[in-house]
This record gives sequence, C-alpha cells and structure tokens, in this order.
Amino acid sequence: MVTAFDTTAANLRACRICRDTPLYGAPLPQEPLPIVQGSATARLCIASQAPGTRAHRTGIPFMDPSGVRLRSWLGLDEAAFYDAGRIAIVPMGSCFPGLDAKGGDKPPRRECAERWRGELFAGLPDLELILVIGQYAQAWHLGKMPDGLTGTVRRWREILAEPRAPRVLPLPHPSWRNNGWLKREPWFEAELLPVLKAEVARVMAPAVLKPGVMPAPSAARLTPNPAA
Repeated sequence: MVTAFDTTAANLRACRICRDTPLYGAPLPQEPLPIVQGSATARLCIASQAPGTRAHRTGIPFMDPSGVRLRSWLGLDEAAFYDAGRIAIVPMGSCFPGLDAKGGDKPPRRECAERWRGELFAGLPDLELILVIGQYAQAWHLGKMPDGLTGTVRRWREILAEPRAPRVLPLPHPSWRNNGWLKREPWFEAELLPVLKAEVARVMAPAVLKPGVMPAPSAARLTPNPAA
C-alpha cells in the first residue's frame, strides 16, 4: 500500500526547486539528489542537517565517519540504522548544499524544509522519538535557541521530559569537526549517551501488534544515484 509518506518522499526526490526556482540565494550549483528515508511505520526519526559530499555521491546518508560515530551513539548496526520501516532520516535540506569558501558544507537550503518538512512529518504517525541533530534541526523542532547548540543540548533532560508526542532529544552533529566540542563537554558521553542508547533500544524493540493486524512492509530506504 502506498502511504502519504511514500507519495511525499517520491515527490521530494523529484524536486528541483533549489536549482530551478530558488527562493534564497543562488541556484544549487550541482544536480540535486534529494535524500530521505522512512515509512509510515517508522518510530524513530533522525532529524539531521543535510547530506554531505559522500552522501551526494552515493545516495546513502551517514555512510561516512559521521555515520559510524552516530551509529555508535545509538547502539545500532548498519542493518538496523537503514531499516526504513523503523527509522526515518529527514534532513533539514535533502540535497547536498555545496561547499563554502573554507571547504565546509554550506547550510541546508531553506526552500527544502519550507516546502517538504511539514508534509513529511504528517506522514509519520507512529513516531515516538525525534533526534534533532545540529542547530538547524533544533531551531526548527524546538524554536528559539537563546543558549545556542551547547545550551540546548545541555537541557536534554528537560527537553526529553516535555509532554509532547513524539518526544525530542537534541544532539550535536557527529562530525569530526565537533571533536573539540566533545572533549570540552564530557557530560555528553557520560550522561546523555547512556540514556540515548536506552531510548533508542526501547523505540526499536519489536512492536506488539494488535490481533488481526499485519505488520507493514518496509519502504525502500533510499534514492539510488545513477552516477554512483
């Protein structure tokens, strides 16, 4: 059965707004390759920033050192991480935004979230937990961040305990560029990561089906890159 999420994801993968009719700044300098993962049965969402160069080349999100670190944080192997039936990956910008003058990734394209984000999340009715990674996802899902990323992540207990559904847990980006941050903030690994692993294990546990209800098939996880 084709779900609302499947339809939205298919339309997103065909999107060329940031290249053909950009609303903010110059057009995307390369051919768009929108990346999204998920299905209507997903219970965990990774709300990330935007694909990097390797994801743009392969069509696979987090198949890089950042992904290795993120999967370690979550306590998941690749098979579980890329199970679209249980995990949605919804970046703020679904296409690689290009590199800035210093060689770092540019911010996610604003057009993408404005056009697609609400519709994508409307198609994820079973979500229990959203992991908001980095400042752009945190600003979208949590609103104003007067204390910046560090202050927001420091309030993780308060944010996780807020009476909302799905619940939200803020995280820094797992990039090597944040190695210094991780060294300066030892509480992250000592206090937050054990809770993160426990929450992910709980959400990823097999759901108890009601009598007569068949499990939904997993959706296709990714868009293959014909140039890969």
